Amino acid sequence: MASLSSNEWKAVCAKFTNAQHLTDVESRNDPENDLFRSKYKARELLREIYCSLKNFEEGDGEEHDGGESSEPEPAEQPLDGGKEDSFSRGWSSDSRAGDRAAKLAAVDYYLGVNHVDTEELSAGQEHLMNCMKHLDKCRVSSENVSLFIHVRNQLGILWAGRDETEKAQGFLETAESIYKRYMKENGSPPTDMSEYFCSEENQLTHQERTKKFELAYTHTLYYLAQVYQYLGENERAANYCYSTLQRQLQLKQFNPMEWALNAATLSQYYITKGHYMEGRHCLAAATVVSGLAGEVPSEAAAQESEAESDRREQLRQKRSDIARCWIKYCLNLLRDAKKLLEDNIGELDTDRQDELRRARRREEEEEGRKQTLLFGSEDTFDSIASVEEKVSYLLPLDFTEARGIFLVGQNYVNQAKEYFQMDGYVTDHIEILQDHSALFQALAFFEEDVERRCKMHKRRVDMLEPICNDLNSQYYLLIRRQLMFELAETYNEMMDLKLTLANRQADSQSLDSHTIKKFNHLCSASAKYFQMFLDSLCSPEGKCPEHLEEDVLRPALVARFRVARLHGKLISSSPPVQLDNLNRSLENYKYVVQYCEAHPEAAAAAETELELSREMVGLLPLKINRLKARMAANN
Repeated sequence: MASLSSNEWKAVCAKFTNAQHLTDVESRNDPENDLFRSKYKARELLREIYCSLKNFEEGDGEEHDGGESSEPEPAEQPLDGGKEDSFSRGWSSDSRAGDRAAKLAAVDYYLGVNHVDTEELSAGQEHLMNCMKHLDKCRVSSENVSLFIHVRNQLGILWAGRDETEKAQGFLETAESIYKRYMKENGSPPTDMSEYFCSEENQLTHQERTKKFELAYTHTLYYLAQVYQYLGENERAANYCYSTLQRQLQLKQFNPMEWALNAATLSQYYITKGHYMEGRHCLAAATVVSGLAGEVPSEAAAQESEAESDRREQLRQKRSDIARCWIKYCLNLLRDAKKLLEDNIGELDTDRQDELRRARRREEEEEGRKQTLLFGSEDTFDSIASVEEKVSYLLPLDFTEARGIFLVGQNYVNQAKEYFQMDGYVTDHIEILQDHSALFQALAFFEEDVERRCKMHKRRVDMLEPICNDLNSQYYLLIRRQLMFELAETYNEMMDLKLTLANRQADSQSLDSHTIKKFNHLCSASAKYFQMFLDSLCSPEGKCPEHLEEDVLRPALVARFRVARLHGKLISSSPPVQLDNLNRSLENYKYVVQYCEAHPEAAAAAETELELSREMVGLLPLKINRLKARMAANN
């Protein structure tokens, strides 16, 4: 900027420094009734800088004579940067025209960000696009590449906020390609645009430049991860999320609790894909990094200071959220193992168990599967590995292995419940209890002793039944329905197990009254909760719905089928009671058949139950008639 006097340029630099201070420091103290006061002041200074640069341009003849006249103005380039080669076309950064264009672009960039910050998005977009127009005249170089990436990041955020995801994707992917090509062809620490307006003695060091540039690219990856997730490209989104998190660790630019929550969230993607090694690594890293946030302030400290109170709340909640992600890890690991090991009647297939054990031994001999993710730095790597060692990533193949995973999950259940208590967090607390119940259910599959399996299901009943009975249906109808159905199924599982024991006993001796009483209690309890679920679907007058909504169609038909089956299994020596049970059973079987006949599309939702119901509708009348005949003969 040779045509500006030294004093004029110093004034420009001073204004820029003041504008930055107003934006980054003073704005934090702006009053609520004048929230953007400092940013408005910064905007005026930036406008003055822009006018100074434009006045210099108008008074400078060098663009049209002298050494610069031989360098033609570049052709217009597309503003998404996706079709023309910005690395070989345009003014070079060491030319006066290139230097001036970069400075004008930088001021437009800062004005654009300023307007976006003050929620004036259209004006912000206009300035950011003006920045792009200035840069489109320039060739990418170490002096301007940082600005090339920053402005595209900002436009990506702006368009994503307007749900114009594909436009955002275009800007961000261009920023990514510019970074990659620059690092491949040059790689030197680039000038930060804030350095355009500061004296030589205040220029950044190579290390500071590198950090700022790498952080800008980290933001590019972070925004791309969100764009790809929005577009449904989940695997791509997960890869970009991982890269973002790893770079934040390397650059030491992260908030420990936010980083930990993002890593824990990423783990859920890998868990749903069955990639448990990667899911465990994300959760272990989340646990370690969350510890960097420090200890949770005591209740006494929280009462004395609002800041400490807020900190206590944040730390407890976010660490409990991470604990809930661990619960899902353990639960999914157990469930996936169950799917692999169960036979066609839901019992453990020992042949399949032996086959999987052999496959595991072969994998171990071949040095096992390689880790595809690796978070951490010298400070955290060993700590992350230590957390990982506490729980396996392998699908459990027997009760001992399953119990180890169950105990880890149960430990995190207890941690999560400390924060998400029933008083204040009803929905969260119940979801945690449901996960705890599901952990017991999954573990019971691996238990060979029938009595012990029954006790595990009894634990499920003990934790869910009081909650179900105490909940107000007016406010928590959907949750209460879930609990009713789960309790009904749990009692049903216990009844089936007792039936297995009873059949074994019947081989050697007749059933005693205590066993019959216990069996009937489980049958009745299961039928009661299935009926409560069905009653919850009725109108206040008790009328059953003529049409079942899709979300309750299968549960309702299954509940009807189970009620019919349960009434048919009740043991009684009284013929009138037997007759009543058979009539109730027939009534519910008929409902399933008649509903599916009236609504043919419903048949696909309960094919097995419908087929068996049709059979029973044909068989039960014969059984009922035989019982009536016996009763008549006896009378």
